[in-house]
Amino acid sequence: MTDTVVPPGEVARRTIRRTDWVPCKAAFIDCRTPGSDRKDNYSFIGAGVSQNADQFVNLIEPHGFNLGAAGMPNGTTNSLHLHFTAEVFINFGGDYQLRWGADGRQGEYRSVDGDVISVPTWIFRGFTNVGDDEGILLTVLGRDDTGGIIWGPEVLREAAGHGLYLTAENQLIDTVQGQQVPPGAQLIEPMPQEEIDRLDVFTTAQFRGRVTTAADREWTAEPFLCSGLAGGGAELSLVIGYGISESRRAVPRLHEPHGFSLAWLRATPGEGVLRHRHDATQVITAKAGRWAVRLNTGADEQTVELGPLDTLSVPAGAWRSFELLHTDGGRAADPGTGELLVVTGGDGRTLLEWAPDVVAAARRNGRVLDPNGYLAPAAVLASATEDD
Repeated sequence: MTDTVVPPGEVARRTIRRTDWVPCKAAFIDCRTPGSDRKDNYSFIGAGVSQNADQFVNLIEPHGFNLGAAGMPNGTTNSLHLHFTAEVFINFGGDYQLRWGADGRQGEYRSVDGDVISVPTWIFRGFTNVGDDEGILLTVLGRDDTGGIIWGPEVLREAAGHGLYLTAENQLIDTVQGQQVPPGAQLIEPMPQEEIDRLDVFTTAQFRGRVTTAADREWTAEPFLCSGLAGGGAELSLVIGYGISESRRAVPRLHEPHGFSLAWLRATPGEGVLRHRHDATQVITAKAGRWAVRLNTGADEQTVELGPLDTLSVPAGAWRSFELLHTDGGRAADPGTGELLVVTGGDGRTLLEWAPDVVAAARRNGRVLDPNGYLAPAAVLASATEDD
């Protein structure tokens, strides 16, 4: 694996703090529709599905997925629309009513703090903030190029009444501001009803199967080679894909390809994940507690402290370790712990390479990785090797 050293300037560029968020209030064609006109759209990694050329993006380079957020005051609605690639919501403290189906009446789900919701592709979906405050829904979208979105027919009709149109190239045209449709450009027309009638139907029970609440999380007590070592006591809960787990019995709630894996990491103060690296893109966001992320080794080591809603993009091949410093800030599902959201690029398992001192300490503790990259008893594996 290529050794990637992340210089200080690059560490700073890849650190997206809550104070670095820049909202776009006209990201979508429904930005003047009453009830939808107070939305803030954030694009942290990749432009997502924003239709505004002026959308601010914190980190533009491809990760294999997009990361953003929706900020919506009480009563604000995100209008019905359809995605081609994965759309996953992570509820960071809001109270949202989700609906799906061409008219929004096929089903509903009330989302609360800690939920992870993978909305099926090729169905219309929308949501409303029904909580007392703004709350935050983080969004992870599959692939670098999401292909944009399709709006519900009524959404397009209402937008036209407010002077807003959308071209086939996903360009938002605001005639109220004096913009004109470029010569030769084709405007998006509503999706034909016969095609809408062919879309998949999801029951409430089927949709619920794509939701992982805080109570649904299944925690692996020893997910890594460093488990059992001082400072390596983090637990892992797989949500989407197998990701970085080294436990051969850990199974995610959702297996289907999303273009990324998603998992929760939790720890008590002083614990976390010891030094390791891998060849996938990875983005971590603190939900609860304050975390220290240490990048590189030796004289090149850099430390980044992340508080709730702070995000760090770790380059492929970079050494990294995670440690919970204290539990102040954010809301954890389990008192006395901190939580990290971990999103890793790719649909397959991500094989970890551990620092030599971690490998040696784990072996002394009786743990090694088997040839398949899973945790195994050192004595048993040594015996099998000797027999060969």
